[in-house]
Amino acid sequence: MQVVQPIREQEKIEAIQAVLKEQSIRDWLLFTIGINSGLHLSDLLSLKVKDVMDRNIVHVREEKTGKLKTFQLSTQLKVFIEDYIKYMDEDNFLFPSQRTGNPIKRIRVYRILSEAAKQVGLSDIGTHTLRKTYGYHYYLKTKNVSVLRDLFNQSAPSVTLRYIGVTS
Repeated sequence: MQVVQPIREQEKIEAIQAVLKEQSIRDWLLFTIGINSGLHLSDLLSLKVKDVMDRNIVHVREEKTGKLKTFQLSTQLKVFIEDYIKYMDEDNFLFPSQRTGNPIKRIRVYRILSEAAKQVGLSDIGTHTLRKTYGYHYYLKTKNVSVLRDLFNQSAPSVTLRYIGVTS
């Protein structure tokens, strides 16, 4: 199994966002919410329009743990979401497959991220990259590994630091 890393450089994050935005607002939004929420991919993909509609704060029940996870949407991201969902029904999935209307599959997300990453010169990218990127940048800003450990529901600070790629 390949171990993926967080995206550490802000310039690389912005470059991936530019690639994704050019190809699909859905893909850009998936990446952007993913790196700003810390959600597991399964929870991200299960979001529905009504979960983010007219909200600054989003509440999600984690599939894996059953815990309630909360994250805030920036004003700018909220504007993009409102534009993206304006023709969608509130019961639609936020990240639907164009063919089925069901959430896109995990393998599709991997391919989307992998292709965008290759275009900006990154190779160790996977579906956990979104969550790890959130954790890495949260830790850089706050240096609070205890809160991050709780957010990620991990057993020890050392596990959390290893997960987000911080070795010292």
